[in-house]
Amino acid sequence: MEATKNELEAAIKALIIDALQLEDIQPEDIDTDAPLFGEGLGLDSIDALELGVALKKRFGLSLASNDPAIKNHFRSVGSLARLIAQQRANQA
Repeated sequence: MEATKNELEAAIKALIIDALQLEDIQPEDIDTDAPLFGEGLGLDSIDALELGVALKKRFGLSLASNDPAIKNHFRSVGSLARLIAQQRANQA
């Protein structure tokens, strides 16, 4: 059964907290459309690498480091959810 958009977003938020050991943040504290880097959640490039590995393990996400759209994919939880849903649809 396919996860709904909200379930996928919740799973990504939980993964971000777990993979990056963000102890003082709850999934509901992360705005789906807020930036993950800079002013939003405040993640950095090391966090991006760790998150990429965790997303690959958990969701089978395929990422190419030379993809010019990679920053857009990692912009927010919503953009990551769209990427995962798109890759799943392409594999179906």
